[in-house]
Amino acid sequence: MTVAPAVADGRVHVSLPELIALRSCVARAPAPQVVSRAPRSGQRPARLHGRGMDYAESRVYQAGDDVRRMDWRLTARSGVAHTKLFQEEREGRLLVLLDMNASMRFGTRTRFKSVQAARATAIAAWYAMRGSERVGVLAFGGQRQLVRPQGGPRGVLTVLGAMAAWDALPADADEPLSGALQRAGRLMHGASRVLLVSDGFAVDDAARGRMLGLIGKAEVSVLGVADPLELAEPPAGRYPIAYRGTHYDLALQGDRQRAEFARGLGEGQRKLTALAGGLGLRVRSIDTSEDPLEAIVALLGASRRAR
Repeated sequence: MTVAPAVADGRVHVSLPELIALRSCVARAPAPQVVSRAPRSGQRPARLHGRGMDYAESRVYQAGDDVRRMDWRLTARSGVAHTKLFQEEREGRLLVLLDMNASMRFGTRTRFKSVQAARATAIAAWYAMRGSERVGVLAFGGQRQLVRPQGGPRGVLTVLGAMAAWDALPADADEPLSGALQRAGRLMHGASRVLLVSDGFAVDDAARGRMLGLIGKAEVSVLGVADPLELAEPPAGRYPIAYRGTHYDLALQGDRQRAEFARGLGEGQRKLTALAGGLGLRVRSIDTSEDPLEAIVALLGASRRAR
């Protein structure tokens, strides 16, 4: 049997030309605050403790030094306690965790959640590039792929091309968020910031602990993507639904039936908001008909913590 190729219409499937064109929209947004990571002329690089930094040198341990930065090899070799010192990276790195579970391939207005998530990721990539950050993406769910953080327009285009290619493939398997976070923790590649883009249905009981581990390595923010039908109780009526090539006619008439239907569809956003809120993460939500730019600027445009 021959399978027809996916049509990149920007509604059901990701359109690469649209993702590329979003660069012009980002160009009109307020520029992100650029935090210089290079030493000023005539000055020595600052020696700082921190995660995601370049190793500079080791020196004799001093009271108050972070014991997690101990240089155990030099300590053993010299017989004197030494600690590692670091200098700030010259470039920041943003890693987007992109939810590609089957629940993302759903939409009642404008476009699928999967398409909106790709659009939001593209905007985040173009916006981070303006702030001189390298950008990468880790897909989880139906696709479990990684594009390592790269800089400049070429790095962004690599991310966009990968998303379009992944979207054209079937989403045959699901993955809990905890599994994605565990992989992200092993594959950070020096990322200093992480943006999770998800509809929340992948959130599982183990996700909180794994997220805590990720927070220890990078600054994490969350963007929830929802269909409008997941955000409000639907009006009474009959709803045609297509799932994996089969068409259904869903009748929602009674108040109780519609309330239960709304609770089920809204579960993902509730779980995602609870996870982010419980850990004090920066979080925003968009539906499939919104422009993601404002939410991305709110999440990534704030001052970055000094590292």
